[in-house]
Amino acid sequence: MSTSNVRIYRGLARREHAGWIMGLTPVQALTCIVLAVPVLWTVSAGRFFAALVLATICGIIACLVVVPVRGRPAFRWLGHLVLHQLGVLFGWSRWQSKAASGLPVDPDEPDLPGVLQRVSFPDGPVFKDRGRIALIHDTGDGRWGATARLTHTGVGMLSNEQCERLASRLGNLLLSIGHRDVIDRMSLSVRTVPDDGTEYSVWRSKHEVDAAPPLARQAADELDRTIGAVSVRHEIFVTISGTEDALRKPAAAAGGGTEGRARVLYRVLDGLEDPLKALGADSVEWLSGSALAEAIRTGFNPDSSAVLRAGHLTGDGQQGLPKAAAGPTEAPSPPRRRYDHDAYSTVSYSVLMPEAGTVFGSLSPLLAVKTAGERRCLAIHYEVMDARRASRAVQNYRFRAGVLRDYKSSKGFSASASDEREASGAKAQERAVAAGHSIVRYAAASAVTVPAHWNVEDHAARLENDAAGRFRLLRLDLAQDSAFVAACLPVGVGLPRARGGVL
Repeated sequence: MSTSNVRIYRGLARREHAGWIMGLTPVQALTCIVLAVPVLWTVSAGRFFAALVLATICGIIACLVVVPVRGRPAFRWLGHLVLHQLGVLFGWSRWQSKAASGLPVDPDEPDLPGVLQRVSFPDGPVFKDRGRIALIHDTGDGRWGATARLTHTGVGMLSNEQCERLASRLGNLLLSIGHRDVIDRMSLSVRTVPDDGTEYSVWRSKHEVDAAPPLARQAADELDRTIGAVSVRHEIFVTISGTEDALRKPAAAAGGGTEGRARVLYRVLDGLEDPLKALGADSVEWLSGSALAEAIRTGFNPDSSAVLRAGHLTGDGQQGLPKAAAGPTEAPSPPRRRYDHDAYSTVSYSVLMPEAGTVFGSLSPLLAVKTAGERRCLAIHYEVMDARRASRAVQNYRFRAGVLRDYKSSKGFSASASDEREASGAKAQERAVAAGHSIVRYAAASAVTVPAHWNVEDHAARLENDAAGRFRLLRLDLAQDSAFVAACLPVGVGLPRARGGVL
């Protein structure tokens, strides 16, 4: 988590659920105590050799329970592996679209695999002069939201002062979200798209001169092949969502049902356009049902973007893509380390921020495409805690840091640099919250997608190389299908609910 201040990514980052007992969770601590009981029992009985054997066995088991291996203890890895194998064995994780199976299809009913099966996309009422906006209803988390496509020039050519200014505006935007009653999450998703030259081809077909010299045509075609092969475009989406509990009462006053929730969300969406444009967005387009279906479809199949764009430019795609065609045709049982969808393979990672924090715009190397035809995605999910939860979180954090420091001092141990940094960070967060700032939960995910016949491990290694020295990438093995949704699809799925309600 971090404090939303001027340098939004230089805030103090810490684990969301730090262990109270020597860094262990209550379950881990209880397991260690249970494992120690037979050892102590045997020692009290004077059977020292048997106690040594038991201590060795129980110590190994305790290490498997406590010591994390690539983000998860060994026992948790084992449990996830068993669940993964059961899903593969019984065919739960294998998916094929209804259309490909020959089953009847409702054009307005999404047909999506995996975690997306819990998400529906009802159309809201007309939003001012922009038509109907597609709502995103996550029935699993009980959330309602909407997605917008942004037109942005990026931050690669901006100076440090300009980046600081944008960071301050992002902090103000998150702070304003925390002061609203109906929304609390914002997800920012950026995708690179290989520029296939569709727009230029359509423009050229309309303006080409029949009497042009053959040599000029040949030179133009050669330039198109050379430049187009390495050209990359970017798609930027932002998803805003709120909980069902926060929307229920104002939605009932607005008429109830889906339309009531949509009208409450529309009031918030209307007020977010100016802050988003202050972040450098030239335009903010809230997506309709067909536009959201296209965003999901191109996430699964990058090649489909050329056909869809050509249809819009020529006027053949005025009806839009039906929601039933948003998903892939086939998604076989995912291997442990990648996700296969249609003719593509994706490897997804969780991006772990460094302890010292980072600066605005430093995630851009994760979007640097190395090979023509490769696609990279980056998504950052923010959840702004309300004032009450933020105050309790920082108080608990400061108390926990103070107890650990005082205990070490009472036993004659000097405080380490990490302890001092944690204690000072706890005080700084408490002062920031008392001054009116917010606490932000966040999660960042990155992914690389290539055609299925390519060696996806080579491209995954290049993504890891781009993050080396800046961030730590944690490969989400055994959960690549869900990680793909969090990193590549603009539906606001990617940040788990806080356990226990209060951090």
